[in-house]
Amino acid sequence: MLETLELLKKSRIIKKFEVIDFKHGKDFYYIKIKAEVIDGSVLAIREYVSEQDFLYSYHWQDFKGNLLMRWDNAPHFKNIKTYPHHKHLTNGTVLESYEVNLKDVLKFIESKLISPKN
Repeated sequence: MLETLELLKKSRIIKKFEVIDFKHGKDFYYIKIKAEVIDGSVLAIREYVSEQDFLYSYHWQDFKGNLLMRWDNAPHFKNIKTYPHHKHLTNGTVLESYEVNLKDVLKFIESKLISPKN
């Protein structure tokens, strides 16, 4: 959880964020975060972490609430090469995903928002 919060604090593309829900026990934690991106879009973050599991959903949407992309590892697309990791596009297409944690997702979004010369 601390790594997730640190990534958001240090990110060049996150204006602010709010922890919406947090639950924890001896061997797990669940966190849900709403992060505002510098272009006005929103990244909704859900992570469940235990010794056995790392389940995630990173839902990026524009300021009107329209999906831009969602990354998750729910095991429902078994024909994807990167199963269970996949991403959902705006048009409903599901693709393999190599962005499998928040660090990768933030890097992807940053590449779309910030030109290399900045």
